[in-house]
Amino acid sequence: MDPPPDPFLFALFEGFPRKGPGSAACTERAYRCIGDRLHRPDILDIGCGAGASALPLAGLSGGHVVAVDVHRPYLRELQAAAAAAGIAPRVTPLQATMDRLPFHDATFHVIWSEGAISAMGFGEGLGSWRPLLRAGGYLAVTELAWFVDDPPGEVRDFFVQGYPAMVTDAENRHMVREAGFRLLEAFPLPESSWREEYYAPLAERIWEIRKRGHLSPAAEEILALTDLEIAMYDRYSGSYGYIMYVMQKAGPAPR
Repeated sequence: MDPPPDPFLFALFEGFPRKGPGSAACTERAYRCIGDRLHRPDILDIGCGAGASALPLAGLSGGHVVAVDVHRPYLRELQAAAAAAGIAPRVTPLQATMDRLPFHDATFHVIWSEGAISAMGFGEGLGSWRPLLRAGGYLAVTELAWFVDDPPGEVRDFFVQGYPAMVTDAENRHMVREAGFRLLEAFPLPESSWREEYYAPLAERIWEIRKRGHLSPAAEEILALTDLEIAMYDRYSGSYGYIMYVMQKAGPAPR
């Protein structure tokens, strides 16, 4: 994995229910692909943030969610939100890194991760998490992908710096098969998941931070890169985005 992010980057997102693109509707759509096959499943949500997917999953599944994140303040936000929703007993927060998860093999019926697997790399994450699933278990992740074979140079250069492992949807699907999964559904997140759910509140937060002033050079650099990221999406949203991949581990159905 890459070195840990600057603490300012974590602080930038504190207090936001959602730390990246997505929506409750997309989480529900993905879970509906598998929910009828499961009864009160054990679910692992990796890179859970403040619970943007963990909380809906607990409600949709009727099961138990272990919600993992490296940043303890995000987990405190998750605990408060779970308590407010009356589902705290069914959501267990855990501070851990996604490449050193403290679980035995075949522990979970479902593994979930929205906007986080890129920290490991898509193929590496699939291979690393697969053993934690029970036979026939399910994995749902969002991953960045190019929607076009030849993206414009400006946005291609941006991701060469930020996420050089980013490939096309077809190549991601190939990695799914190579990792020993059967793809059940794949759909791109709508632009509203980026613009309304994520970038609009983030842009307002950046404006507030700059208004206060007294920023370190590292913080200024993070804000400038975030501005550029938003600008890239404004210009080239037709060229790339997140795709939700819902897949099943090869083998018999889970008990």
